Amino acid sequence: MHARYKTVLLFGAPGAGKGTQGKILGRIPGFYHLACGDVFRSLDTTSELGRKFVEFSSRGELVPDSLTIEMWRQNMHAQTVLSIYKPRVDLLILDGIPRNVAQAKALDAHIEVLRIIHLVCPDLDRMVERMKRRAIKENRLDDADEKVIRRRFEVYERETRPVLAHYPDESVHEVDAMGSPAEVLQHILEVVVPVQNQHFHNPLVEVG
Repeated sequence: MHARYKTVLLFGAPGAGKGTQGKILGRIPGFYHLACGDVFRSLDTTSELGRKFVEFSSRGELVPDSLTIEMWRQNMHAQTVLSIYKPRVDLLILDGIPRNVAQAKALDAHIEVLRIIHLVCPDLDRMVERMKRRAIKENRLDDADEKVIRRRFEVYERETRPVLAHYPDESVHEVDAMGSPAEVLQHILEVVVPVQNQHFHNPLVEVG
């Protein structure tokens, strides 16, 4: 069995800024960001795994956890073979996975979760407004429907938030999601840089 990938999870409700922060971190040498959405988008739909994915998605059904994890595993393996992600050098930043406790348990065999950055916002109404503005800006008008947004929060509370309890309390660090992207990034770096320094001594990163 391969060594588990040393990982930081970006965690939080829809609209908390996981994708934004993950993309920024991924541009810093020594960090590798992978969003679950990227796994789905890069899938070869002519492969056996891809055909299974299309079967479910074309029916509007959720992709089973076992299929999601296998897609993620194969994607990670490909990234390492191509040296896009270097496990001995890069701290893995995951965003959008695990989405539920079953996925978290399945991922335990593959990742060593060193920290969880929990992006929090106690003001649900502000989060809804943020997501409506983002949907309009990105021309995703279906996502601008407040009922749809609030339903996504309900699913998050029911299925995803319980994932936090799967990991030790001391590994979870809360960060206020409602600051500016730069402020949020500053607080995230205060957590992840010491983790990187502890586990990756003198990382051989390419600069420039």
